[in-house]
Amino acid sequence: MALMIIDTCTACDACEPVCPNEAITAGETIYVIDPMKCTECVGAEDEPQCKLVCPEVCIVENPDWEETPEELQEKFEALQG
Repeated sequence: MALMIIDTCTACDACEPVCPNEAITAGETIYVIDPMKCTECVGAEDEPQCKLVCPEVCIVENPDWEETPEELQEKFEALQG
């Protein structure tokens, strides 16, 4: 399942540099996660790095983007190319 950033984001910029897939970018008011690039760090790390560094706990699972760990691994491998 891809992750998403909710409205409590303070745009602190902690999450963007730790994303191994460059899935996080600055939006108009908060940061956003591209679900096509988000693998929850499967393939790169043991857990989502953005969630580890987020001081506001505003990164949650995206209910509209369900994926298995196997699908996340395949997506990671495809993104790495």
